[in-house]
Amino acid sequence: MSVLAWIIAASICGGALSVACAAVFALSAHAQRYLGAMVSYAIGAMLGAVFLDILPEAIKLTRNVAALSGMVLFGILLFFVLEKLVLWRHCHHEHCEAHELLASEQDHDHGRSGMMIMVGDTFHNFVDGVIIAAAFLTNVQLGIVTALAIIAHEIPQEVGDFAILLHSGYSKAKAFQLNLVSSFASIAGGVLGYFTLQTMQSWIPSLLALAAASMIYVAVADLIPGLHKRAQLRDTLEQVGLIVLGVATVGLMGVLIAE
Repeated sequence: MSVLAWIIAASICGGALSVACAAVFALSAHAQRYLGAMVSYAIGAMLGAVFLDILPEAIKLTRNVAALSGMVLFGILLFFVLEKLVLWRHCHHEHCEAHELLASEQDHDHGRSGMMIMVGDTFHNFVDGVIIAAAFLTNVQLGIVTALAIIAHEIPQEVGDFAILLHSGYSKAKAFQLNLVSSFASIAGGVLGYFTLQTMQSWIPSLLALAAASMIYVAVADLIPGLHKRAQLRDTLEQVGLIVLGVATVGLMGVLIAE
C-alpha cells in the first residue's frame, strides 16, 4: 500500500468515523452519558501520541532540538490565538456552550454561528490532513498513530459542532451533511501535504512539532478543564484510568505496528 493511499484512507476513515460517532452522541441523550469517558480516553491517546511517537520522531529528524522545542511553544500560542479568534473552536465536555445552547432551545441565529463553525472546522480538518501527511511521509507507524490520535479528539469536537448547527436552525440531515463535507477537507490537506512535503523534507520536523503542539493544547486547554467539573473520587479514578488506557493503547499500537 503506497504512502499516498495510506494518507487518503486515514483521512477518509477518520472523517467519516468521527462525524458518524458525533451524530450518534449529539442526537442520543443516552449516548451522551459516555461522552465524559470518551474525552478522558482521548486525552490519553493524544498525549501518548505526542510523547511516545510524534516528538521522539521529530527529534530524530532535526539537527536543532532547541528550535524544535521553540516550534512546539509557538504552536501552542498559535492555537490559543486561533481559538480566541473563533477560527479554531472546540467543544469537548458535557456542559460546553454548544450543549447548553442545544438544551436551552434558544431562538435560532439564522445560521450565523453554524457557518462560522463550519469555516473554522474546515480549516482545522485541512490542517489535520497536512499533519497526517507529514507523519506518514516520516513512516507508516507514526502516520497510523497520529491519525488515531486525531480521530480520538475529532469525535468530541464534532459533537459540539453538530449541536451548534442544530441550534443555528439546520435540520439534523443538513447538519450531518455539512459536518461530513467539512471533514473531507482533511483529504485535500493530506494530498497537498503529500506532494509538497516530498520536496520540502526539512519542513517535516516543524510540522510534527506543530502536530504535537495542537494535541497538547487541545488536551490541556480544552479537555482537562472539563474533567475537573467532576471532582468526586470515583470520577477522578475513572478519568485517570481512562487516560492511562489511552496512553497504553497508543504505546501498544506502536509496538504492534513496529512488529
